[in-house]
This record gives sequence, structure tokens and C-alpha cells, in this order.
Amino acid sequence: MGQNWNAEQYGRVGAFVHQLAGGVVEWLAPERGEQILDLGCGDGQLTARLMATGAIVTGVDASADMVAAAQLRGIDAIAGNAENLPFPDATFDAVFSNAALHWVRNHEAMMAEVRRVLRPGGRFVAEMGGHGNVAAILVAFTAVLMRHGFANREDGVNYYPTPEVYRRRLGANGFQVERIELIPRPTPLGEGGMAQWLRTFRSGVLATLPSELRETVVAETCELLKTALRDEDGHWTADYVRLRFVARN
Repeated sequence: MGQNWNAEQYGRVGAFVHQLAGGVVEWLAPERGEQILDLGCGDGQLTARLMATGAIVTGVDASADMVAAAQLRGIDAIAGNAENLPFPDATFDAVFSNAALHWVRNHEAMMAEVRRVLRPGGRFVAEMGGHGNVAAILVAFTAVLMRHGFANREDGVNYYPTPEVYRRRLGANGFQVERIELIPRPTPLGEGGMAQWLRTFRSGVLATLPSELRETVVAETCELLKTALRDEDGHWTADYVRLRFVARN
């Protein structure tokens, strides 16, 4: 199931993605002059922060709309797939990724490409959805899809591994894992709350439904979730869990 990204909508609804990325940027510890690939750069807001350190940063994203938005920010960004990166061998000192790898279909192919474009000893530093990420949201969303006869539409949309499983996968693909952690991070949602989160981060699934059913699914999912994820003032919190790691080529 493909995901549909709208850069303008993402900039409004998903701003927390780059705003809460300080921890993984600290693990990356970018240095002036080094070549860094931002894998899944999105609209380039976090890429610009990396560039401000003096690193030479290139962005790549599967969404042409996101790439265009990043380019408007002055980012050197191109469209490309994580499983087939459009760069020569041994180009980068580091490959960085935030909130993107859980959308990747073939992690073995992606890891092989990351190793290929990294220089010897280069580092792969990333944060992605981890085991338990948005679990309540997905249970409610899947239950509503099932009620309407579309139970399989959520299958395989994202991959949220445990640290133990992902450490093994990285090791089996030639990386030496220096650090890996699972980090619970309940995340307050902004304007539009859960409904806008669903419209943004489940746009690919919603697009496969009959048009007249989409807002019904959103509304029914929010109704199921309100006792768990909405406070008495009407503010929503998403049950995020992140997996963060540093690995060497």
C-alpha cells in the first residue's frame, strides 16, 4: 500500500516530526564539511538544520512533492527510492534518516544500498517507528476498516521492529551496531488532532476506500480513540514509540 504525501499538509500537520528530532541529530553529531545523506528528507526542514552545522547534506525522498518542497528551501534534494539510491559508491560519510525507514518495503535492499553509498567506516544513524508505535491508533483504525469490509487495507503499511530484531537485521547485512534503543514518546498533536493525523499519515489507505466512506472511517476511528488519547480539554496525543540506532559500515 503506497502512501500519498502532500508537502503543504505535512508541513502543517507533521511539524512535530522534525521538531522532536533533536535526539537522533545528537546521535548523528554532524561535523563541518562531512558529506551526509538525509534518507527520506521529506520537505527538508530537518535537512536544513543539519546543513546549519556546516555539514554538506544531500536529501533524497520517494515523494516528488516533498522533494520539490525541500528544493524550495535551498536543499540539494532529488527523488529516489531507498532500495535503489541514485548515488555512486562510497559517496557519504554518514547516512541519516528520521521518521522514514518504517515506510520502506524491503529493508535488506535498503541496507545494502546504504552500505554501498557509505564510505568505509561510515555511520548509519536513524530513528524510525519502533515496536508498539501508534498501537492504539492502529487497533482502532483497523477495527473500523474491518467493520466496513476493508480489514486488509492496513496490512504491511509500516514496519515497527523491536531493537533485538533490528539489531540482528543490521548485523546480518554487514553493519556493526554501536547503539540501539526503543524510546516511548507520546506526542501531542496540533491543529486538527487525530482526524488530521489520519488524513495525513494514513492518506494512502484512505485513498483506496470509496470516497464517500473516507471521512466516516476517520470519524469512527476518532470516536474509538477519544477515551484513550484525547484529554478533557480536547487535546490529542499520539502513542508514538521510536527506534533509534547508530551502526557502522
